[in-house]
Amino acid sequence: MPTVHPPYDTSADPARPVTLDRREGPYGEVVLRRRGEGDPGPGSAQPVFEIIANGCFLMDTSDGRSERLLIRAALNALPAGRQAPALLIGGLGVGFSLAEAAAEPRWGRIAVVEREEAVIDWHRTGPLGRISTAALADPRTEVIGADLVAHLHSGAAAAPEPYDALCLDIDNGPGWTVTEDNDGLYSPAGLAACRARLAPGGVLAVWSAQPSSAFEEALRNAGFTGVRTEEISVARGVPDAVHLAIRGA
Repeated sequence: MPTVHPPYDTSADPARPVTLDRREGPYGEVVLRRRGEGDPGPGSAQPVFEIIANGCFLMDTSDGRSERLLIRAALNALPAGRQAPALLIGGLGVGFSLAEAAAEPRWGRIAVVEREEAVIDWHRTGPLGRISTAALADPRTEVIGADLVAHLHSGAAAAPEPYDALCLDIDNGPGWTVTEDNDGLYSPAGLAACRARLAPGGVLAVWSAQPSSAFEEALRNAGFTGVRTEEISVARGVPDAVHLAIRGA
């Protein structure tokens, strides 16, 4: 199937999803689609953009409540009085988590790790910029083009400056990963790497398309405390979830 390049042709039938860009990368195919045409008038409906990876739906711009909750819940779980906490967001996605973080003045540096160059392009020069442009321009924001699992492991070995919060959203959940390589993030070694990148009292927050008691147990086994899950209802099916855990002192 031919690649659709920017400037993101949107001339097709608005009743059907339109493929705006399709790319082959080191981790397989990644696709940006649009549903609906939208209306430029004030208060009108906006088109919905979707990211599909290797045929698997990842996320879209229709809601964003749980992605924003990922950031708010992590901040609220930090010890009171922590000044300018450093945040790492795993996965740029459609930009809701980054936008939420940049809108909060209490965060210090904000690093975003995204392995798909196409996703970064869709924010910097494409239609996802309507969500993330201001956040990307924020002087606290740094976009790191890397695989999250590799980045966490390499950083743990190098002992860099720790983060106060890791907010991870690269899969549909610990039991439903986009690629097999991502399984390592939720393994004992992967959780140990997350713990090593956190400052004492730091928070690990992991987005999931459904709650997982097995993952809660894995977090406890990895030495995290205060393990809990916040849920947010969706239109159909089981609720989205944010799993939270604390690195002890």
